Amino acid sequence: MAAVSGGGESGADGGSSGEEDAGGSAGESRYRAACRACGVTPASSLLRRTVGPVLSLRHRGLGPRGAKALALSLMVDTSILMLDLSDNWLQGEGAAAIAEMLKENCYISAVDLSDNKLGIEGAKAFSAMLLENTTIVSLQLSGNEFDDHAAKYLADALTANSKVEILDLSYNKFGDKAGEILGMAIAENIGLKELKISWNHFHSQAAAALAKGLGANIYLKVLDVSYNGFGNSGAAALGQALKANNVLEELNVSNNRISVEGALHIAGGLKENKSLKRLNMTRNPMQSEGCCGVLKALQANSGTGIEILDLPDIPVNKELAELCDAVKILFPNLLLRYGGNMKLQRKSQLKAELLTQPKVVGNSQNAVA
Repeated sequence: MAAVSGGGESGADGGSSGEEDAGGSAGESRYRAACRACGVTPASSLLRRTVGPVLSLRHRGLGPRGAKALALSLMVDTSILMLDLSDNWLQGEGAAAIAEMLKENCYISAVDLSDNKLGIEGAKAFSAMLLENTTIVSLQLSGNEFDDHAAKYLADALTANSKVEILDLSYNKFGDKAGEILGMAIAENIGLKELKISWNHFHSQAAAALAKGLGANIYLKVLDVSYNGFGNSGAAALGQALKANNVLEELNVSNNRISVEGALHIAGGLKENKSLKRLNMTRNPMQSEGCCGVLKALQANSGTGIEILDLPDIPVNKELAELCDAVKILFPNLLLRYGGNMKLQRKSQLKAELLTQPKVVGNSQNAVA
């Protein structure tokens, strides 16, 4: 869609400059003028917005021309710090306009352009922008049909840009070639603290490259690779990365076709890792054996930093239930979520509570720990 329906705003768009001066801000005047120049109707939601540091125009169907008008009005804006244009069908043309604006605007620090069909042209535009922009800290680019060809441009930006701390590239079309390219960029990046690359097409080859990059990175704290296809070879690479990396705090590997073998590889990394605080392994066919391997790794690592551990929702056998109890006693502050057999789980939880209850001497009013 090239224009935004402004409801009753088309008349206002054609109103006198005196009306604008009397009732509108300088930013609104710039926007109206930009809309006239681009031949689009002003977005009524933008005209009605309360002045503040956040500009959210989600699901408004701005289209490329609407994005150009908005970009022109924001070029010299100093009040907007967060810009959300997700789901507006901007495509590459609209992305290029926003990117050019962000080369000039040094106030906006958070941008969300998710679900805009940016494609390779959008990747090129944002890569070029990130080589110049030193203000953006958070960038959401999920669901934009980025493929292996687009990865090359984004990797160049990742390698050179040290200001972006949060990057979301989930729900794209990256494959194994993209994994190799992005893995090298992750190894060299010195700014990212949180990276989401879930819901792509990374398999064993890509997983190995990404894990290698993780092992070399000393800045990244949060990594989400869920809903890919890492498999056991990818899990093995992650296990090795966890041995080398002592910076990462959160890792999500849920739904990655990791079976017992892969779980045991990750467990090998957990035996040595001191920094990881949260690990999500749900929706993997690890079985009880794989879950037990992970828990035994925690038992063997007195310096583990794990605070939250999510294991697959599988039937809990006696060995797993007892091991969970033992780990909870060893690490009383650990939040451990596991198992589909709720009867056994409740029994194990009750047993753990009884073991940690204060001893009672005399009557119940004189309990001592």
